[in-house]
Amino acid sequence: MFDAFVIGGGPSGATAAEDLARAGYRVALLDRAGRIKPCGGAIPPRLIRDFAIPDHLIVAKVNTARMVSPTGRAVDIAIEGGYVGMVDRDTFDEFLRERAAQAGAERRVGTFTQFSRDADGVATLTYTEGRSRHGALRTVKARMVVGADGALSPVARQCIKGAHRAKHVFAYHEIVKSPTVDSETFGHDRVDVYYTAPLSPDFYAWVFPHGPTTSIGTGTFQRGFGLKEAVAKLRADTGMDALETIRREGAPIPLKPLPRWDNGRDVVLAGDAAGVVAPASGEGIFYAMTGGRLAAEAVDDALRTGNAKALRQARRRFMRLHGVVFL
Repeated sequence: MFDAFVIGGGPSGATAAEDLARAGYRVALLDRAGRIKPCGGAIPPRLIRDFAIPDHLIVAKVNTARMVSPTGRAVDIAIEGGYVGMVDRDTFDEFLRERAAQAGAERRVGTFTQFSRDADGVATLTYTEGRSRHGALRTVKARMVVGADGALSPVARQCIKGAHRAKHVFAYHEIVKSPTVDSETFGHDRVDVYYTAPLSPDFYAWVFPHGPTTSIGTGTFQRGFGLKEAVAKLRADTGMDALETIRREGAPIPLKPLPRWDNGRDVVLAGDAAGVVAPASGEGIFYAMTGGRLAAEAVDDALRTGNAKALRQARRRFMRLHGVVFL
């Protein structure tokens, strides 16, 4: 029996697990090993400060955003606060998971499959152990559950009413070796954001530098739009089509917070599972970690008081702080 079982080891889940472990609870953190989420990897100075991110994880510091309009006009905008840090999600997420483990959270590798209850009504969680979906089935019990298992969250779909109606952009990016020199179409300290229809009919495309590597990607709501073809066009237009491709990744991205994040009893959502990615910029890491922290605070309140209504505070506090971003 765990006090809290956190499903999903991205920034939101790892943050929730760490905070709950530091509060003295028996916590488990379940994560699917080996998966890297497609992400531009931008983190603002506030995140670096609030969540004590060490400097060695910052692979680049961006001080300018170049916005390219539908007509092709480019405008350079200085970053508020001086800079935005860029991180690689494989090393960044693993650092957060390991920090949660050092705080006392028990790490488990596997894929969540089913939520149920035992005869006493206690939350019972089933997952396949290991890296394969065909691993051995394991079952645990928990007083509280944090669903931080990303967009299209199985936890949300099984436990939170209306979660299946959430809408998502599908994003795709390619990680390439960065150009060796800056140019009109690339800057090591600049992010380029394209609001042009050939690259995305309704979202945006991007070039985000990560020091030795660069993320080139796009997203859309529109089914059937050729994401890979759009990225190929962007690479050709910017002269980066000949650069070595390191990996390719795709995933859905939510752009609207779910109307409810808890089941009124013992489950609360955080991060992409709750739908907190900024719709104008796609920024999600800061909101994910903030949501994870607020979910941990709500779980702490619920465990200490025995009042499950405390779980509602995760969404209420988040929207009070950041709701205007999602209007």
